[in-house]
Amino acid sequence: MQTLDWIVLIGTLITIVGYGTWKTRGSKNVQDYVRGGNESKWWTIGLSVMATQASAITFLSTPGQAFHDGMGFVQFYFGVPIAMVIICMVFIPLYHRLKVYTAYEFLENRFDLKTRSLTAILFLIQRGLAAGITIYAPAIILSAVLGWNLTYLNIAIGILVIIYTVSGGTKAVSMTQKHQMAVIFTGMFIAFFLIISYLPENITFTKALDIAGASGKMDILDFSFNMENRYTVWSGLIGGTFLALSYFGTDQSQVQRYLSGKSVKEMQMGLIFNGLLKVPMQFFILLVGVMVFVFYQFNESPINFNPATEQVMQNSEYTEAFQELEAEQLAIFNNKQNYINKYVATGELQYADEIALANEADRANREAAKLLIQEAADKKIVRVETNDKDYVFIHFILNNLPRGLIGLLLAVILSAAMSSTASELNALASTTSLDLYKRSMVPGKSETHYLKATKWFTFGWGILAILIACIAYLADNLIQLVNIIGSIFYGNVLGIFLLAFFFKYVRGNAVFVAALITQAIVIIGWWLDWMPYLWLNLFGCALVIAIAFILQKINAKPE
Repeated sequence: MQTLDWIVLIGTLITIVGYGTWKTRGSKNVQDYVRGGNESKWWTIGLSVMATQASAITFLSTPGQAFHDGMGFVQFYFGVPIAMVIICMVFIPLYHRLKVYTAYEFLENRFDLKTRSLTAILFLIQRGLAAGITIYAPAIILSAVLGWNLTYLNIAIGILVIIYTVSGGTKAVSMTQKHQMAVIFTGMFIAFFLIISYLPENITFTKALDIAGASGKMDILDFSFNMENRYTVWSGLIGGTFLALSYFGTDQSQVQRYLSGKSVKEMQMGLIFNGLLKVPMQFFILLVGVMVFVFYQFNESPINFNPATEQVMQNSEYTEAFQELEAEQLAIFNNKQNYINKYVATGELQYADEIALANEADRANREAAKLLIQEAADKKIVRVETNDKDYVFIHFILNNLPRGLIGLLLAVILSAAMSSTASELNALASTTSLDLYKRSMVPGKSETHYLKATKWFTFGWGILAILIACIAYLADNLIQLVNIIGSIFYGNVLGIFLLAFFFKYVRGNAVFVAALITQAIVIIGWWLDWMPYLWLNLFGCALVIAIAFILQKINAKPE
């Protein structure tokens, strides 16, 4: 980090926070604060919805996911366009007609207060955890790579978000997200074209794709029905659709984004805009990761991208064995260069097969290094993350980008963290204030009272998110961790909403008990690893509907 990088980074963040706070100060009532005065245009809604989902985890983890496993992760998003159409046809007209402030308000009209409160609490649990992780995700990686204090970084990100979110509510979140998305797209496109320019002169973009394909990184579609495969076309279309329906249709952090629209048409156009761009955006981010992989086919890379592993291996009894693995990796790299040059020159498949074998040897070598690192960490009684997927892209940024652009890419990561966290705090506060505080705890107060209460709840959730970030731990892959947390709760919540929309026969008591039973079963199923997490959404949704029907049948009084 040079002086220019600090200027770009700090200047970008202060400008976004300052502008958002200044332009949206002075909300007069809950309508202004929670629904932004219903002034948002469709492009603001679309960008805000995208920014809410595209957290820093997206821009740190997704390239690393592609670096290690290729483009197949894009299948996870195949259900998003389908879900957008369904939400536009069913959810939005209903929410608008009932003039709800939160998604869960609708459930009281259809069922009863306890079902509304339960669903709101399920949202608060999973989204409260996710808010901490969206702060923690970039903080843990930036602290490890740059040497910044993790706790201070968690606090700094949280405070920046709290400032403008408490001040301006939904309008501030939406306005700042437009600028954050501009920074994000600019930074990612610059990074992509720089990676291409860093490749050898004889390696065109087409040849880079050929090299990636020879290593299995361009295997995009998997039509198999193997439940062991986490990402397939079917899990994306079915499980992904249910997850997207749950997230965009029932999660207040997203619902609040489009409820701020000027009209039903603006809300629908905003979601369609998101549905059309989401898959291409994720495809592009994954492609950036694949190009980073190609870059490291011509440039040496560390055997583990997490810099903390170097300290663990120093003065360890495993140091010599680790150095042997590094020497072996260098030999694999040099050998692979020969096959890549022959493949680029001739295009013969036999060399593509040799490249694939070399990369398999490289992968096996890296896995062996992880085991040694873990053994060394256990001996020293220290904790270190051996899975380095989340460190790949940031390593490339810091070691290869020119001055100024490092600051811009770090601003991309922190802007993404702030945009997602702001949406989450805004939604958590709205749900707490309107679904629990106003409805069940302190009813009958003035608009000013509830406006102040919502601001205080925003502040409180912000502090809690910072605390969660400070005690969080790094999982296998951060983007998977957030999706797993969502999948544990989302299917159940979606099932409750589908019962409300389409099954008038089922009443509140049956739904309430079914939701409690379903949530317990889904948590147990996830803990025992019954199925890939994407299928938990379909499982939870179907289970709560089935149990509610059975309970309603049992409790139905004969006429």
